[in-house]
Amino acid sequence: MAKFLITPTIHSEKVITARLGGNAAGTRCTDKDVGKPVKQSGDSAYGICSAADAIEGIVTSVETGLYDQYVIGGVVRSGFANVIVRGLQATEGTGALAVGDYVLAGTQTAVQTAMAKDYLPVVKATDQAAAKAAPFKARVASLGTAGTGAVDTVVVIELL
Repeated sequence: MAKFLITPTIHSEKVITARLGGNAAGTRCTDKDVGKPVKQSGDSAYGICSAADAIEGIVTSVETGLYDQYVIGGVVRSGFANVIVRGLQATEGTGALAVGDYVLAGTQTAVQTAMAKDYLPVVKATDQAAAKAAPFKARVASLGTAGTGAVDTVVVIELL
C-alpha cells in the first residue's frame, strides 16, 4: 500500500506581488532566485534571507522588467514547501529535524545565483520556544520520503 505524505502546495490566492531584492544592478532578484526564502526588507519589498533568518515567504516568480528601479515578483507567505535539511542553527551540517520542529533559513546562495540544490536549505531553530512565539514561523510537517530528517534529506515545511 502506498504511503501518504504531505506534499508542497502553492495556491495562487496566497501569492502576493512585491518588490524583490534591491534597487541597483546586481541586487535585484532574477529567475535564479525563484524558490528562495525571503524576509521583508523595506517598503513593499522582500530580500533573500540570510542564515538563521525567519522565513517570511518564498519567491514563486520574478518579472525582470523594472518598476521604480525594482523588479517585482510573487511571494507565497503560507502553505507547504519542499526544503533540504542543513542541520542545526548553531552548527549547520549536523543534527536532524523532527516533525513539529521550527526551522529558520539556512545559508542561501547570493542573489542572482541559482540554488546549489533543488530545494531551499533550512536549519532547526536553536530556541524552539522563541521560534514558536515569533510572528513569522515555519515548521516541519513531513519528513518526506527518507523519513529521517537527517542532513541533506528533503522534508516538507509549513509556513504559518
